[in-house]
Amino acid sequence: MQKVLKKYFLVFTLPTLIAFAIAFVLPFVFGVYLSFCSFRTVSDTKWVGLDNYIKAFTVNKEFFNALIFTVKFAIVSLLSINVFAFLLSMVLTRGLKGTNLFRTVFFMPNLVGGIVLGYIWQCIINGVLSKFGTTLSYSSSYGYWGLIILMNWQMIGYMMVIYVAALQNVSPDLIDASKVDGANAFQRLRYITIPMVMPSITICTFLTLSNSFKLFDQNLALTAGMPAKQTEMLALNIYNTFYGRIGFEGVGQAKAVMFLILVAAIALIQLRFTRSKEVEA
Repeated sequence: MQKVLKKYFLVFTLPTLIAFAIAFVLPFVFGVYLSFCSFRTVSDTKWVGLDNYIKAFTVNKEFFNALIFTVKFAIVSLLSINVFAFLLSMVLTRGLKGTNLFRTVFFMPNLVGGIVLGYIWQCIINGVLSKFGTTLSYSSSYGYWGLIILMNWQMIGYMMVIYVAALQNVSPDLIDASKVDGANAFQRLRYITIPMVMPSITICTFLTLSNSFKLFDQNLALTAGMPAKQTEMLALNIYNTFYGRIGFEGVGQAKAVMFLILVAAIALIQLRFTRSKEVEA
């Protein structure tokens, strides 16, 4: 038996571990090392210690402002996406006619690029406003709520599918028993439905939270941090620091390391908190 296990380890597991180390572990370790260096290329580095990390916060306040903007964006996106997705899934699991059609309609935004639709609506609105001699102009609030709407547009459909699957697995007998005991709709939702679908809530909150913090393409395409980098999120700030400022490659790498630690810490805290609320079916 041990010979068989050793054979399969050498044939399947070992190559996978080697590939993982080459593709992920080594670049990660090297990236952490570069965050303590001043460099133009990876072959020309100079050790500077914590200088890059200090510059990330002292040279300007862009990184801190991006952090605050990203946190506010992530909180609002987390709440709005999961609340709307859960409410939609509650409606779609009531046995109403045309449920499959409604699911398809709500999931369709995920099949069409949100950036494309964002530009289309921006052009439509600007076309209408131009009749009145004005157009949309970038502002921090416009960019903020535009990104919130886009994030909801793209993710509610995915989260809805997960919640629908979870709600369909809630035991009808348990619901009927609670009705016999006199529990009202709110009590059934709070003490039975939500605890029973808590694993799905854990998954959905993790996905929305991590995707909100890592948002880059949409931020770059729709606002590019305008005006005056007031709508610049963390991922875009790191990109602009690394590629947009000569001699700041190490600072951008330091920001990337801090960004990784931040996202990992928040994700682990969220997972621990929501999983502690889960109950056995």
